[in-house]
Amino acid sequence: MTAIPLPDDLVAPSYGTDSLAAVLPAAAGCLGVDVTTSTGLRSTACAAALGLPAARRVVVVMVDGLGLHNLAERGGHAPFLRRLLPEAHSLVTSFPSTTAAALATFGTGTAPGLTGMLGYTQRNPATGGLATMVSWQEQSDPYRPEPKTSAPLGTDPADLQREPTVFEALGAGVSVVAPGPAKFAGSGMTRAALRGPRYVVAETFAERVDATLRALRDDGLVYLYQGEVDAVGHQHGPDSWQWGDALEATDAELRRLAASVPAGTLILVTADHGQVTTDPARQHDVAAVPALDQDVALLGGEPRMTHVYAAPGADPAGIAQRWAATLGEDAVVVPRDAATDAGWLGPVADHVLPAVGDVLVAARGRATVVDSRLHSANARRMPGVHGSLTPTEMVVPLLVAF
Repeated sequence: MTAIPLPDDLVAPSYGTDSLAAVLPAAAGCLGVDVTTSTGLRSTACAAALGLPAARRVVVVMVDGLGLHNLAERGGHAPFLRRLLPEAHSLVTSFPSTTAAALATFGTGTAPGLTGMLGYTQRNPATGGLATMVSWQEQSDPYRPEPKTSAPLGTDPADLQREPTVFEALGAGVSVVAPGPAKFAGSGMTRAALRGPRYVVAETFAERVDATLRALRDDGLVYLYQGEVDAVGHQHGPDSWQWGDALEATDAELRRLAASVPAGTLILVTADHGQVTTDPARQHDVAAVPALDQDVALLGGEPRMTHVYAAPGADPAGIAQRWAATLGEDAVVVPRDAATDAGWLGPVADHVLPAVGDVLVAARGRATVVDSRLHSANARRMPGVHGSLTPTEMVVPLLVAF
């Protein structure tokens, strides 16, 4: 593996015992179940590395978008979680630092190069189109005139994401429950990244906490997801009062959860990524910059981490050079082979490689890369974003209550 020299303001991804990939294997180890993922993470070793105790019941809480730096900066809104910070573990999430990639890494205990979940959007090698992984939709050609449409992605989730999940590996002998909104039950994203638990429909986070408490009447594992913090951050920014309110409401429910679980229940709180606030003055529009648009067939990823897919016959090295010269200090631009050789995506399966961009672009500071033919005006104005390699985006907490 060849490391890519990174500026001091960026963090390389990890898929070992110091990473988000280790959380579910560690939870299995706490329950006494021996699980080994295909990247070699063993449940007992992960639990030991994270200093976690044996338990009959484990709740793993995923607070989407709650990076460690975000929590530390806004901890006044989270008195319960703030009390856990002094003993918190600092973990590194996947690359890209975004929900589809990170939740698949989390769910399988592996890496995006194996799960095939590579960003918010990515090329579908079967059609050449742009697949939106969270909604499991395929967009019509974004570079043709309106109207633009989307349709269900024809790829079966199990065909793309072939790794067994840790939930599945826990087996029939362990109760595994996941409360969540009805819209996520049986969704492509759930079936790809998080398959295995008994799904219990519960719309609000308070209802999901209630469902968790009911599930804990039995020994086993509960996976509890909270998406509101991330959604509010995208709409208003992680520095907004609205984000503080969302964190405060989440913290209150988690405090209620901790006060109500049966004695000896282990609660693990983590996140898939953090969020940074954009700077509109550092937004680069590919549609408006010929040096960025030249020889590009399609863009995937998100404004903080772009998959650049070369046009047929184009030289990816030339594209990388033009993008690096144009973006300057606003991004790190890496050819695909260099990124995969450096392990940014972990091991890369043969069926996944065609979905990886020919060039990968990781934004620095508060910069973004957009394409006004692809991204709506609202998306381009989005104040809260993630996907790149800054510590705020990459470092997530593991908070422990027992």
